[in-house]
Amino acid sequence: MIEKDLIKKKISAISLGCDKNRVDLEHMLGDLKQYGFEIVEDIEFAQIIIVNTCAFIMPAVKEAIENILLALKMKECGCEKVIVTGCLNERYFEEIKKEFPEVYAFVRVGDNQKIINTICNLYDIENNDRYRYNKRLLTTQSHYAYLKISDGCNNGCAYCTIPRIRGRYKSVAIDELVKEAKELANNGVKELIIVAQDITRYGEDLYNKNCLIELLDKLSKIKGIEWIRLHYCYPEKVTDELLEYVSNNDKICKYLDIPLQHIDDDVLYNMNRKCDEQTTRKLIEKIKTSYPNIALRTTYIVGFPGETKKQFNKLVDFVKTSKMNNVGFFPFYKEEKTKAFYMKKQVLNFIKKLRLKKIQSVQEQVADELNMSRIGQIVRVLVDKFDEFSGVFVGRDQFNSPEVDFFIEIQDNGNVECGKFYNVKIVDYKNKVFKGEIL
Repeated sequence: MIEKDLIKKKISAISLGCDKNRVDLEHMLGDLKQYGFEIVEDIEFAQIIIVNTCAFIMPAVKEAIENILLALKMKECGCEKVIVTGCLNERYFEEIKKEFPEVYAFVRVGDNQKIINTICNLYDIENNDRYRYNKRLLTTQSHYAYLKISDGCNNGCAYCTIPRIRGRYKSVAIDELVKEAKELANNGVKELIIVAQDITRYGEDLYNKNCLIELLDKLSKIKGIEWIRLHYCYPEKVTDELLEYVSNNDKICKYLDIPLQHIDDDVLYNMNRKCDEQTTRKLIEKIKTSYPNIALRTTYIVGFPGETKKQFNKLVDFVKTSKMNNVGFFPFYKEEKTKAFYMKKQVLNFIKKLRLKKIQSVQEQVADELNMSRIGQIVRVLVDKFDEFSGVFVGRDQFNSPEVDFFIEIQDNGNVECGKFYNVKIVDYKNKVFKGEIL
């Protein structure tokens, strides 16, 4: 086969896992498109399928395996090559190579930029890594994009597999990020969502100082970028300086995602978290009183080894009183080669399920109360999509992130367009959805 015939082949991808993993795939797809391949959404029409996997927790590993099997089944529809990328390769490389001999290539995370060379090799075409375009093909709506500012993590939480999968914290250079953000803006992106395992340590490895605010300053000056959203700010690094900056910079969404994981000191210590109960309570109280314009999102783990009923109830009480706008809950998963895997007093699965159900119900009541209080407010909304089933447009204000938080339904008045901002009055809230009218 010659190169001219190779690029006639269609490529499709299955994206799994977090938005950091999504960004890796978007870079690969961008390179492949620039090289000349046609990228198609439906894997049934592809000759080459990339399965970009997650392996953070066992349900993600199971999902990855299911999707690899699905991709292999597409050989019945004309698929020629299945390629597996992402975190599963880092966690179980030798095992999955033996488990799936039908897969043509397993690409390690560090070799993502060689994806073109990998495919060329599969078809016996010499490439020599000439093609490294560093462009992205977005898999989100075209008006927002995730900007991954670092990889890996140094925090060493007792339950987490990320350091073993992705290695130590590695910041991306400011100039590279600004260049990437400008390209995204030139292609119509209006909202940048800053992501990393921990964005609040940005630059400390590369510049020997914290450079998050310096980076945000440069991104804020990019023409076309109107919203910048911050995800995964570790509580011990949320400084007064950062809070002031978020509160006062008009382009920074008044929204912080701060993963807390628990509130009890003993549980936090066993988790190897750096922030204790007193510090956490002071931080949340400070934000609530001094920066009431900032919405908060967090995550908690229930059923961590040794978590007693009393400790769980303390977490429930904290959820009630802290009144976070958005919360995600996860049962503890016993992951191999983590410190928590070997801990005694593992909580029984049925207890974890009961606790999860209870605490989710508590947060739903908190969120309903907060959201009902917003009826009558006028907010700036970015319209994400048109829902053909319900016949309404769906958008978000700066206090809600795509896919994980609440959204606003807007009736079409004949002038609504996806990817544009509108001033919207919130007129109702029911069934976990805001109703809005364009002014």
